[in-house]
Amino acid sequence: MSDQPEASSSVDAVIVGAGFSGLYLLHRFRQLGLSTRVFERGGDVGGTWYWNRYPGARCDVESMQYSYSFDEDLQQDWTWSEKFSPQPQILAYIGHVADRFDLRKDIDFDVEVTAAHYDEGARRWTVETESGERVSAQFFIMATGCISTAQIPTLDGFDAYTGRTFHTGNWPHEKVDFAGERIAVIGTGSSGIQVIPVLAEEAAHVTVFQRTPNYSLPSRNVPMTEEYERSWKDVYAERREEMRYSGHGSLKDLNDKPALSVSEEERQAVFEDRWETGGPAMLGAFNDILTSQEANDTAAEFVRNQIRRIVKDPVTAELLAPKTYPIGTKRICIDSGYFETYNRDNVDLVDISTAPIERMTPDGLVANGTEYAFDSIVFATGFDAMTGTLFNVDIRGRGDTALREKWYAGPRTYLGLMSEAFPNMYMITGPGSPSVKSNMVMSIEQHVDFVIDSIVHMREHGFDLMEPTVEAEDDWVDHVQEAANKTLFPRANSWYMGANIPGKPRLFMPYIGGVGVYRRICEDIVENGYKGFRFEAKAAAAAE
Repeated sequence: MSDQPEASSSVDAVIVGAGFSGLYLLHRFRQLGLSTRVFERGGDVGGTWYWNRYPGARCDVESMQYSYSFDEDLQQDWTWSEKFSPQPQILAYIGHVADRFDLRKDIDFDVEVTAAHYDEGARRWTVETESGERVSAQFFIMATGCISTAQIPTLDGFDAYTGRTFHTGNWPHEKVDFAGERIAVIGTGSSGIQVIPVLAEEAAHVTVFQRTPNYSLPSRNVPMTEEYERSWKDVYAERREEMRYSGHGSLKDLNDKPALSVSEEERQAVFEDRWETGGPAMLGAFNDILTSQEANDTAAEFVRNQIRRIVKDPVTAELLAPKTYPIGTKRICIDSGYFETYNRDNVDLVDISTAPIERMTPDGLVANGTEYAFDSIVFATGFDAMTGTLFNVDIRGRGDTALREKWYAGPRTYLGLMSEAFPNMYMITGPGSPSVKSNMVMSIEQHVDFVIDSIVHMREHGFDLMEPTVEAEDDWVDHVQEAANKTLFPRANSWYMGANIPGKPRLFMPYIGGVGVYRRICEDIVENGYKGFRFEAKAAAAAE
């Protein structure tokens, strides 16, 4: 931090981030009558949907479920135009929420938080921004999202390239014209799979550089019908309650049969039906797809055969068919004509799985010994997920403990909410919670409600400090890994495991035990006097 001795202002809470988490937090803090400052590095509300505005960006959770549930009038009044909403409409929705509850007046936009240090004597956090402003707060909440720090590979010659470069996670706000251009797209994860079909329709030629093929399922997106909308809005309260205790925080058609308990003919019929239904329904075709390798193999081979059926060139089809990890253990992708795109004359696929891109040149790049020339290069290379954005801030807790140093071997949290030695600091959907393996909005609401309820608990009992115990944290870290190891997830080199970031510790970061299971664990902890947390009152501490 700077040498400035004191904070220039003081509030009850500082929130970093103005996406779904930050807005709901601000709304709830206001209801409690607590003073709050929100710092947002973007120019407006929206979080990940503010930055991820690349062509084709779309949510892979149904619109009627990917929205706030805390206000019934809001649920009834807002209308979605499609079953799976595109980025511009989600951003408009978040903006509508900010306006509806007059939230922008307490948000500082275009402000980067650089540091947050805990003062043990004062029992307060001092939060510093890039401009040098320092704000004192009792509560410090990181509401910065799980996938908000773009990862650009370090390529030799990057600065020598004279064309345009873009990252799907930090896309320009103005429309980018690719007409007549030769484009490279590096990466075939979720954002790559969404952006490639759209760019292929506009650009003269698109060359896709693929390190690892991904399983992708058709979205079967359709315009929202009044009938479908009413089927939700007429019973929203009941549906939302069911979602809160479901496996993923969203309602899906889940088959309770094991894959090998039925005949081959019936199994293929189920898969065909799920494929035609669209969306992530395939992973619920049988109840053991993510826990049994044999069951998973049947679903994976079905999808590979669909790829072989769609892609006309057999060599390209095999390159696009994943074979090195179980289906669903990397983020499942939902697409709109992705595999069909490779049947276009203006799209080529380059396999870089055994020989990565060697370097960039003034005109393009070199891969597999071949030099390519491009007018623009699009990096669809993902994020430093779960921990990257937390580490972008110099967070120091009790005893000047740096969060980055404490987590050198991987994130250590209790419930994905708090970390020992960092009193009164909360992480919304942090590592160790269902977060990215759930309907994020549902998990966000649960975490925010937990934070607010715990602060109410503190005030009612005269406490001013809340922190998990070392023992509770250790047990939870072990439990998160035990839950993951009961599944096939650790068998994939995914960003869930931190495998996309060189040098990042390899361990499964989200909690895979289920949204409903996790919620019940949290409820049980609260009912048992916030078991695993310790509270202190300043007066009691002074007496000691």
